Amino acid sequence: MRSASLSVFLALALSACAGLPPGNNYPKSASYAGDSARPSALSAQVALTTAQHPGLSGMRIVTVGVDGFLTRAQIIDSAERTLDLQYYIFREDETGRLLSAALLRAADRGVRVRLLVDDGDTKRGDERVLMLGAHAGIEVRVFNPFAYRGHRTVLRLAEFIVRHARLDHRMHNKLLVVDNTIAMVGGRNVGNQYFQMDPESQFADDDVFVVGPVVAGLASSFDEFWNSRLAIPAAALVTTSSTSERVARDAHPLVPLEADGVDYGLALASGEPYAGMLSGRLPLVWAQATVLSDSPDKYQTRSGVSTAVMPEIMSAAASVDQELMVVSPYFIPRDEEMQLIAALRARQVRVRVLTNSLESAPELLAHAGYGQHRVELLKLGVELHEVRTHLSYTHGSGQTDSLARYGTYALHAKLYVFDRKRLFIGSMNFDQRSKHLNTEVGLMIESPALASQTAERFEAMSEPQNSYVLALQSHQGDNARQLTWQTREDGNVVDYWREPTRRGWHRLLTKLLSWLPIEGEL
Repeated sequence: MRSASLSVFLALALSACAGLPPGNNYPKSASYAGDSARPSALSAQVALTTAQHPGLSGMRIVTVGVDGFLTRAQIIDSAERTLDLQYYIFREDETGRLLSAALLRAADRGVRVRLLVDDGDTKRGDERVLMLGAHAGIEVRVFNPFAYRGHRTVLRLAEFIVRHARLDHRMHNKLLVVDNTIAMVGGRNVGNQYFQMDPESQFADDDVFVVGPVVAGLASSFDEFWNSRLAIPAAALVTTSSTSERVARDAHPLVPLEADGVDYGLALASGEPYAGMLSGRLPLVWAQATVLSDSPDKYQTRSGVSTAVMPEIMSAAASVDQELMVVSPYFIPRDEEMQLIAALRARQVRVRVLTNSLESAPELLAHAGYGQHRVELLKLGVELHEVRTHLSYTHGSGQTDSLARYGTYALHAKLYVFDRKRLFIGSMNFDQRSKHLNTEVGLMIESPALASQTAERFEAMSEPQNSYVLALQSHQGDNARQLTWQTREDGNVVDYWREPTRRGWHRLLTKLLSWLPIEGEL
């Protein structure tokens, strides 16, 4: 076994100079959203609604994690012509398998299905999604894949080290487009965690359900990635000897989905919330929106940011007059971002940030990077709020009351609100990885209504009952001010002079990690 591992590592090392992923010579055909442009009953129904709002797109932000799953599944079941899906993570847990089964049903109806997934954060079992490509109506591609297709951490890490220049760049996009008519774009991956249905771990996030002219821009963004030289057909990577459609169905059986006593199968059958959004019972907000999407070749521009998303967010932030709100699970500003924040504060602009606490942080390395900037940010007058794992009330959190008692809440949303007049929602974290290394996508929306709605949720989540409010205070007569975390527990104000955490050793580990010279990777 040791010699086999060494052989694999040497093979990776010898091919380290390769700039393209494995399978890049595998035959594939270009395809586009417009290839199946025949109108459908769904597109005709939506056209009647959009005609009443010329030039505007209809949008509704999906805040509840469970609704994010239900809407996706129901959208897929409504498809008549095309389905395009693009995800950084597509877990093959219960929700992933139910969505895979829905894709198979769609393909059986004659729907053309294109599924593009990244390869940077796969786990054992996730490879089953590649088998969907065995169906004649489904094509699956993998963005910038690893050569090693197994799950031995040491071998995967070895390839990452050897091919770091290529594998460090990931497709972080999250997008679903049906019949070139309806889209969902935002920060949610596919998996139980991201739909806040796993009592052991839940990531709060947002999507925007959208119809109207902006959908064409999202479909075009998908096409650019789909036809990229980095999008490799799954057939070039799947090692199984059988390619029959039966393999795909055996790998994706219909599974019952219940969590904490809730039968989500019944919820799916109800058709809500998708039916309500489609009919107008759950009203859409009509406004101008612009697609911001990085190029799939962003990884070639490491020396600068010649991409679409971050420069537009920075420009919008620089233009605010009164208030900038940032919601990001990973908040790691460097020189350019700190200069922007300092300039805003010099103009007395209120800058407010909601991010993860050490208690809720999914990635300790990222939290260590963020921790190095907190004191400087507070001295500038930035208002820092770190979410708790146990919320006193759930309004605006996306989690159900039944899951709140587990105390497993973590932030995953990426939202930017500019003067409560416009907002960005998408996959873009406020960190260096999203800025330089990952590709991102989202919508810049010119809507005071949606911006104010998001600001109200920010207010709810930043309350001391749900978050730690950071400050610099003197302790017991000491003139030196130190970092404190203030919250409210059982109705009482509590000040923590040591960083709250579920595991004490996390404090030491994040301190050690902060010494690593890798902030540009975070």
